[in-house]
Amino acid sequence: MINYIGYTFKVSPKEPATEILIAQLGLEGFESFVENEDGVTAYIQEGDWNPIILEDIQILNSDEFEITYVEEVIEQTNWNSEWEKNFNQIQVDNLVSIRAPFHENPNLKYDIVIEPKMSFGTGHHETTHMMVQQLIDLDLTNKKVLDMGCGTGILAIFAEMKGANPIDAIDIDNWCYENSIENVERNNCQHITVFEGDAALLAGKSYDIIIANINRNILLNDMEAYMNCLNKEGVILFSGFYTEDIPIIDAEVLKYGLKLDKTIERNNWVSLKYISE
Repeated sequence: MINYIGYTFKVSPKEPATEILIAQLGLEGFESFVENEDGVTAYIQEGDWNPIILEDIQILNSDEFEITYVEEVIEQTNWNSEWEKNFNQIQVDNLVSIRAPFHENPNLKYDIVIEPKMSFGTGHHETTHMMVQQLIDLDLTNKKVLDMGCGTGILAIFAEMKGANPIDAIDIDNWCYENSIENVERNNCQHITVFEGDAALLAGKSYDIIIANINRNILLNDMEAYMNCLNKEGVILFSGFYTEDIPIIDAEVLKYGLKLDKTIERNNWVSLKYISE
């Protein structure tokens, strides 16, 4: 079971300090953010945390803003209540809705119903939104798809709704693994297989389309594994990082001869689409 460390930051004035703070925390491994009227709460896995993790967060030393914070350990059993307090329905391009069972159905073309057991903060909203936008534009009919770092299973579920078959969804977190299975069943999906594990599971596999919505460091570490299982003329979609990370990701991907085809940016988060030639 993975616990998280939560930092609740009170920020004055709130903007643009909160946006800068989120970007700098993301570079240190914080992976989820929930904004509120006073600032933001940031979450990092306990295994990625260290006692001096905030020392390199430059904005905390700025004279332009007043930022205070409190720290706490968040047990996994608290995630569902945290999510219910903060999760809002997502609608993408008036075509896709991502909602909880207690949200009203907006009757869009695609309706994904999820009930996560993990945080669903602002950062996750941004990257999920962009990855859905990328998938909207792709023909997924009978494409073999990988959703790496599947989280709640949203992107795998949407891929099946768009005709993908078969689909592998992988996450290293046991809660994400179990939650993805539940959400796959909730959405009556028939072609998704969920696995618990990491990039080692990709050995010997091949895919037409790879979806990887994970933080920058993991993407860079596992890049070779992704590239080894991407079919010729395949597509790979990356997100989970910031605009300032684009040169680092791009330089690594170009080593494998892929071509950058589309970039989507949203509140300093980014999604990149690459094509294998």
